[in-house]
Amino acid sequence: MSIRIGNAPCSWGVEFADDPRNPEWTHVLDQCAGAGYKGIELGPVGYMPEDPAKLGDALAARDLELIGGVVFRPFHDASAWDDVMDGAVRTCKALKAHGAEHLVLIDSISPRRAPTAGRASEAEQMDDAEWTAFKDRIMTVAKMGHEEYGLTVGMHAHAAGFMDFEDELERLLAETDENILKLCLDTGHCTYAGFDPVAFMERHMDRISYMHFKDTSAAVKADVIEKRTGFYDACGQGIFCNLGDGEVDFPAVRQKLVDAGFNGWCTVEQDCDPEGDTSPIDNAKLNRNYLDSIGFTAHS
Repeated sequence: MSIRIGNAPCSWGVEFADDPRNPEWTHVLDQCAGAGYKGIELGPVGYMPEDPAKLGDALAARDLELIGGVVFRPFHDASAWDDVMDGAVRTCKALKAHGAEHLVLIDSISPRRAPTAGRASEAEQMDDAEWTAFKDRIMTVAKMGHEEYGLTVGMHAHAAGFMDFEDELERLLAETDENILKLCLDTGHCTYAGFDPVAFMERHMDRISYMHFKDTSAAVKADVIEKRTGFYDACGQGIFCNLGDGEVDFPAVRQKLVDAGFNGWCTVEQDCDPEGDTSPIDNAKLNRNYLDSIGFTAHS
């Protein structure tokens, strides 16, 4: 068994490629490597150079491996299909060019769901026709990534989108081909949505191909749910705290991975405000050290 720990640009506040608040991509690579990580995700496509030679040289100079990339686009919106496919194709090409393995699909935030993030019982639901079309769009991208680019494709539940709560994720897994669509389990989004990632791992470990490590502050979560705070404002208020400081039982997560003989990457994703008061590199070091302290390794 070999578990390797990486990090991602969202830990530096990078959520959208064109956000003027984003730090320079070279700065993120420098700090990721400086904090002791050997792998990094692509971030939103277009943030890092799409010229394979330019990015490849930068990764090699810092002894970093590209782990995977995320398509964070509105799968729930039929009218946005061109946007979804643009992000998907470009991400697949970038991952293939650098030998990365993991394509992660996330339904982006919907105004219909944002007010009920963390409130499963109140969230608006798709009708059967809308759900079927939504699922078909997810599987179209999953098949493309798997069949045309040879990637391992994982679905990722995310607060304030239409793939958020436990029953939605269970339904998707039950209705899709496990050979085409795997699962990228994010520990923090599980707890934000009100379900236990460890219990979920117990049921679905054979479907999990990739992990995102995130912790959730119980106090901040209770406050933002009560006040119906938007997702990005909740990030700015610190809902995703340093690993080990929140609700997630990471020793139990580790044990599930060990018991399953998990091989591969687990990536720290501490979503934050790019103009917030926290120091991304300090947090990256603290998170790496915490994972080391409970038996993970931050080195390949």
